[in-house]
Amino acid sequence: MEELLTGLRAAAEPTRLRLLTLCARNELTVSELTTIVGQSQPRVSRHLKLLCDGGLLERFREGNWVFYRLARRPDRSVAERLTELVPSDDATILRDRERLAAIEREREQSAAAYFTQNAHQWAAIRGLHVAEGEVEAKLLDFVPGEALGDLLDIGTGTGRMLEIFGPRVNRAVGLDQSRDMLAVARVNLERAQLRNCTVRHGDMYALPFASPSFDLVLLHQVLHFAERPAEAVGEAARVLRPGGKLLIVDFAPHQQEELREHHAHRRLGFADAEVREWVAKAGLDPAPAFHLPGDPLTVTIWHAARQTDQGAESVADPASLDRPSAFLREIHS
Repeated sequence: MEELLTGLRAAAEPTRLRLLTLCARNELTVSELTTIVGQSQPRVSRHLKLLCDGGLLERFREGNWVFYRLARRPDRSVAERLTELVPSDDATILRDRERLAAIEREREQSAAAYFTQNAHQWAAIRGLHVAEGEVEAKLLDFVPGEALGDLLDIGTGTGRMLEIFGPRVNRAVGLDQSRDMLAVARVNLERAQLRNCTVRHGDMYALPFASPSFDLVLLHQVLHFAERPAEAVGEAARVLRPGGKLLIVDFAPHQQEELREHHAHRRLGFADAEVREWVAKAGLDPAPAFHLPGDPLTVTIWHAARQTDQGAESVADPASLDRPSAFLREIHS
């Protein structure tokens, strides 16, 4: 009851209700919200603080930018129910949505320009191995079924793995160090209307999440960029819940030196024994690797799981990441 009353008090003001409705549709910065509602940044910031204090919004920092979104809960939140009560034909709300659409178009144009500028890198590599559709289909075979819980995609890039797995999971987070790539991923997720997926700026060697937090962790075409791939695998394993799965997708050993010279690859593929050793040291049970031969690169999928009785006593409340205060502590830790 107290949570409900706190949320109602926080939303009981026209501008705050507008902000809540906007953040239900997308993750937005203070400056973007200021542009949409046509008020000063200090005033908008005060409203946002009240909404966060009331448990209706979540705030997270990404470099110099601060984003706001609806508070995520395992069940339907007060914020979500309140936004459903806002009349969709209200003149102010319609104007806000028009301005939001303009901002989303600007984001998409910026992301498209970046991808156009850098697309040759991905195109050059794709031509060396098996079709991505075949890899994606095999990945889905490793995790059959729906409602797989919580997913973490480390090195999410354009967010493609979130698009593939998003419909099958309750919640998905994509992590990447490139803010340009995160901008592309946000546009792709918005286009796909995957409201259960979000992306964050972060370091694969120091994941901003508690142990354990996820049921499925992906390292898709990431390790060949890593200076310390074994450490990245260990950190990925750390955040796996008992019974959780780790999927690693990368190249088998090869001699394509141009990938190192022109595409910043640190490693020219990985041997099965090497990856199995990293996985085992991280406390996971490795399964046989699966190989998809290409010309000249072979894509390998390594699969491992955490036993259901490992670390069971330390399992956090599955809903903890969906409570605003806990989520913010995770992001900023």
